[in-house]
Amino acid sequence: MAMSIAPYSSTPRVSRLSGLFWRKPSLALFLLLLGPLMWFGIVYLGSLLTLLWQGFYTFDDFTMSVTPDLTLANLKALFNPANYDIIVRTLVMALSVTLASAILAFPMAWYMARYTSGKWKAFFYIAVMLPMWASYIVKAYAWTLLLAKDGVAQWFLSHMGLEGLLNAFLLLPAVGGNTLSTSGLGRFLVFVYIWLPFMILPVQAALERLPPSLLQASADLGAAPRQTFRHVVMPLAIPGVAAGSIFTFSLTLGDFIVPQLVGPPGYFIGQMVYSQQGAIGNMPMAAAFTLVPIVLITLYLAFVKRLGAFDAL
Repeated sequence: MAMSIAPYSSTPRVSRLSGLFWRKPSLALFLLLLGPLMWFGIVYLGSLLTLLWQGFYTFDDFTMSVTPDLTLANLKALFNPANYDIIVRTLVMALSVTLASAILAFPMAWYMARYTSGKWKAFFYIAVMLPMWASYIVKAYAWTLLLAKDGVAQWFLSHMGLEGLLNAFLLLPAVGGNTLSTSGLGRFLVFVYIWLPFMILPVQAALERLPPSLLQASADLGAAPRQTFRHVVMPLAIPGVAAGSIFTFSLTLGDFIVPQLVGPPGYFIGQMVYSQQGAIGNMPMAAAFTLVPIVLITLYLAFVKRLGAFDAL
């Protein structure tokens, strides 16, 4: 006995809808991303704009309350000598950490990209990413012990006969302190250690895409190794360095934990935001300070975009 199965037929409405999505794939993509975009726009950008808007509110020092009276006093206060010094101190540290990370990351990234393969490449990847698996707080506290008086660093330098040089270095006003853990140098070392992997990986990825034929062609044309490095390797590696610098610069600029644990007294922007909002309750001033890293990072992103940073991410 023969059985006939009726073919499946969709309703006209479903057919028209599927035909519309087939003719306009961008519409389907928009509807697919509509939920995440609304979440990002409402929750993230909405809360951020609300916070920045509070930077124009008035804080009453007598009653310790915030009133919705609009004023520019908070933004003007950013240029007071004390607040301006905080901004400059944070910016200088962020730029210094970025520069040092680029210098330290390049040799390791070059070796990983050009001289390793297979298991050795995997080993170096794990070695670079292994510190990122540990807790940020644990690493910061560990460095306070390493750099403390009679800690591992001072013990090592004393056995190397460099304790006198260390004491002389700690007397320098800009980078010194009572110990390494209370010096500007110690804070700088901790920042570089924590954010260095974020620089190595983008630089290594950029160097990985460097065709070996370019290096061979440069050598065949009589270029010295330093000329090849300057005119061939560096221009192609700059996008990777710029991409890595986005992480090192922005993360250092907004950090408020390391400056509390390591280094001499003196606020950073992140500490100032936390102090104004948490200890004092001055939300307008905290919001005004929040605007500073946003502006600085925006300008920095505009700069590194011209170097091809976004293409290397």
